[in-house]
Amino acid sequence: MRRDLDFRSDTFTLPDAGMRRAMAEAELGDDVFNEDPTVHRLEEKVAALFGREAALLVPTGTMANLIGVGVHCGRGDEAVMERRTHSFTYETGGISGLLGVLPAVVDCPEGWLGLEGLEGAIRGDNVHWPRTKLALVENTANLSGGRVVPLDHMVSLLALCHRRGLALHVDGARIWNAAVASGMSLADYGAAADSLSCCLSKGLGCPAGSLVVGDRSLVEEGRRLRKMLGGGMRQSGVLAAAGLYALEHFLPRLEEDHHMATRLARVLRMVLDESCEVVEPETNMVLVRTVEPDLTLQLVDNWASHGMRVLTLGATTIRLVTHHDLPADAPEQVLERLS
Repeated sequence: MRRDLDFRSDTFTLPDAGMRRAMAEAELGDDVFNEDPTVHRLEEKVAALFGREAALLVPTGTMANLIGVGVHCGRGDEAVMERRTHSFTYETGGISGLLGVLPAVVDCPEGWLGLEGLEGAIRGDNVHWPRTKLALVENTANLSGGRVVPLDHMVSLLALCHRRGLALHVDGARIWNAAVASGMSLADYGAAADSLSCCLSKGLGCPAGSLVVGDRSLVEEGRRLRKMLGGGMRQSGVLAAAGLYALEHFLPRLEEDHHMATRLARVLRMVLDESCEVVEPETNMVLVRTVEPDLTLQLVDNWASHGMRVLTLGATTIRLVTHHDLPADAPEQVLERLS
């Protein structure tokens, strides 16, 4: 039977045999008591990769971003972000519903939070207004097609934030891809933020797990928020072991996903006509923009009938994501199936 090609997300990956073995053999303790040695190893390794003092393992990326906002903002404070940022579009309004923080949403032509957009959204000191305390930027920018926010822009954002009395939190769910694509180190990106989240289940094959990275005092405050949000886990070394395995075995091969995305874009241009624009990928995401919603639905249904599973981003955009669970010849299979 012909295998489906699942391009919906790099979260549709499964732990391989080596990762499962690492999870089964992990040395465990109670992490709520801060006694799980495998969690300690992962947190220390991730903190070192980003050149920061500490890191905190949490179950999900959504919780990591909640903590990233909560350590900088109080109830009634404001966080500035671009409209397409994951924390605004896909996290169920948690920063407002759970933390009481107001999102100040701006539209930026860059596809991520720009300097002008941020500067224009920062409020002055007025008793009638919420206090602007935080800027939040996603890197890579998912809804912009996995684009890399350049490091020099991140440095400029951080400088602007500090000049205006704000902190900068980076949703680095796919910061691994940004570092690989840009050639910059994770430590470079770690230095360009007050706090940063990174995800182990996007591109790295883990079943769960994200980390919050920053100064030690910030991470300790994050530990209190993690408990408040219900994220205290017990023998979570089984997840940490998966993360350690992923950093050793899957992080070094992310460039292969990027190359596959480039080949996939080339194939899609061969089989699609002028009614579709295939955006050149920067990392592991390919966007196809169509001229009308009906065509989008027609393509998705047609591709599904040929064993290609994809996601739509709005009425006229289709997203395809490459990852290590796809066969190495996935783009060539797409050409064969759709020609």
